[in-house]
Amino acid sequence: MADDPTKRSPQDAQRISLSEAHEVAYWTKALGVTKEQLAEAVKAVGPMAKDVRAKLKGP
Repeated sequence: MADDPTKRSPQDAQRISLSEAHEVAYWTKALGVTKEQLAEAVKAVGPMAKDVRAKLKGP
């Protein structure tokens, strides 16, 4: 079953889904990044939110 687009938070808060517009909107706001920065971080480290957060924080 697909995510409910009326929800404001992700269905699985441990993973970042770039295929759901409402999840992209949630994560870009939560992390303070652009869609492009989010996509690049997910591509680099995978969809796990903790890994993406660490990547975006930098060294």
